[in-house]
Amino acid sequence: MDETIAAEATAHGRAAIAVIRISGLAAFEIAGRHITPWPEGHRRATLCTVRDGNGEVLDEALVTTFLAPASFTGENVVEIATHGGVVVPTLVLAALVASGARVALPGEFTRRAVLNGKLDLVQAEAIGDLIDSTSRAMQRVAMTQLDGGLSRRIEELRDRVIGLESLLAYDIDFPDEDDGPIPKSRIMVATGSVIASLNDLLATAPAGELVRNGALVVIAGAPNAGKSSLFNAMLGRSRAIVTEVPGTTRDAIEAVLDTGPWPIRLVDTAGLRETTDVVEQLGIEVATRYLASADAVLACGDTADGVSRTAAAVSQLTDAPVIPVRTKGDLASSLDVNTVSATTGQGIRELLDRVAEVVSERYGRAPADAPILTRERQRFCVEQAREEMVAFAAAIEDEALPASIAAVHLRSAVNALADVTGTIDVEDVLDRLFRTFCVGK
Repeated sequence: MDETIAAEATAHGRAAIAVIRISGLAAFEIAGRHITPWPEGHRRATLCTVRDGNGEVLDEALVTTFLAPASFTGENVVEIATHGGVVVPTLVLAALVASGARVALPGEFTRRAVLNGKLDLVQAEAIGDLIDSTSRAMQRVAMTQLDGGLSRRIEELRDRVIGLESLLAYDIDFPDEDDGPIPKSRIMVATGSVIASLNDLLATAPAGELVRNGALVVIAGAPNAGKSSLFNAMLGRSRAIVTEVPGTTRDAIEAVLDTGPWPIRLVDTAGLRETTDVVEQLGIEVATRYLASADAVLACGDTADGVSRTAAAVSQLTDAPVIPVRTKGDLASSLDVNTVSATTGQGIRELLDRVAEVVSERYGRAPADAPILTRERQRFCVEQAREEMVAFAAAIEDEALPASIAAVHLRSAVNALADVTGTIDVEDVLDRLFRTFCVGK
């Protein structure tokens, strides 16, 4: 935290602009050695000349300064928007490093924002989710978390547990007050209300996982049934190899579709058949594993009988809803339900709508603005808090423990909820989070 860090905050390579960010106590001093004129006001972009240590001009850039604590990291920050490419940003960053800055580690700017109280841990995770989002649903959820939706929900639950803790402490410390002992029923009702709220929050975890990873939709069928062509047609681009040779797809191919309320993780799998080819058999085993964990299956065939056989076969391998799909509709003499053609695009839109409908029937509506648990770390902490509250309720109900001892469960629940938003002393939690970030964020 005593060091001044710098990094390219935009993707490295050919682009219109590149942003070099420098943050720390000496940010203004270091950047000032290379920038003229120095911007007169903060938060105002100023056209400046950027030079190296020898005074050679590197670029004409827009420079913006942010005075601590009114910056993303809570420190003095300078952002230098240079022309894009490889050479100019590299030379500017090298000049800053030569003058005393250190190249930032992945996620170090966001880490400093957390340590300086500009963000909590949930909001930092939301930034990572926003950067990594592959669907509109994930983007919406990340924005809700970044706005503090989940943080406020956790803080509200934490306040309720603290309130219950203080109520119990009053009863322990002042048993002879005029109001008399706190009725056990009042404590049990308040405890039950907190447990119910924690259960409601835990119930959002599957939705959070679905938003992050997408609903797994597997395309299955016999070799040469048009699976890869259907996969490409649903994606709108050629991703899978399509040939007339049966058994071309030897492994699963995945892609994310963002066409409905839930993101779809579409998977093209190897053709299901008996084979002596060792490599093809491995592909079929992969397909079988995908079917076992699928959220929906597209059972493909190029004839009505082929569709029926595939649907019957995959039903033995999965508990997911099976959608029969007749492929090569442009060659069919009669059109059945869910008949599609990868060549003409016939029925593709309707099939995508049907997939979205099936996934929504299974998981409900995609979350809009409601806070949800999106990470296993969050779910684990809330689950810990719930277990402590259940243990407290049992101790009070059975009068198995003195109230002063039972109150330890409440304190543990408070700490578990505090861990969600980052009121923690465990450094390795931060290490695990920020090592997945890109450099410069």
